[in-house]
Amino acid sequence: MYNSEKRTITTERLILRPFALSDAQRVSELCNNYNVYKSTLTLPYPYPIDCALSWIETHEVEFNNDNSYEFAITDKNTNELYGAIGLRNNRTHRNGELGYWIGEEHWGNGYATEATKAVINFAFTEKHYHKVYARFFASNPGSGRIMQKSGMLKEGVLLQHIYKENEFVDLIHYGILNTGATD
Repeated sequence: MYNSEKRTITTERLILRPFALSDAQRVSELCNNYNVYKSTLTLPYPYPIDCALSWIETHEVEFNNDNSYEFAITDKNTNELYGAIGLRNNRTHRNGELGYWIGEEHWGNGYATEATKAVINFAFTEKHYHKVYARFFASNPGSGRIMQKSGMLKEGVLLQHIYKENEFVDLIHYGILNTGATD
């Protein structure tokens, strides 16, 4: 459920909320992990607190301009920060690219799947997107399972599309259409 006043999405176990500057230290700790870095498209490594601060400082303007929506994935009861999920808005094509990361100590608990389903619902019901898509490295099949469990379908493979860690890697593309949308 989306609360537009607080800019939060509440699920069974999670609250997806805007990041605060006070989250920067924890973001830095979670992202300064080689295993998180190697499975993400844009996170730098190492990931100092300055990166977290500058990233969080962009969120408010991006949200207000309807360019992107970044949410902290937090525990509904303890407020513990597990990761992040974001949605980039492409107004021209009425679609958005979804991206997420979860701190390694929280992998395997279903948090990314729960957050992904919630953000897809946000994209379709609140932002009226026609489509949401996401991409993952072939070397990260866990991310593909998250997309599948969230109702996304495999659309294709971009062969050797990204150069990372001194090699070209395949990028697998998934998407989901808003079948309830009307023009």
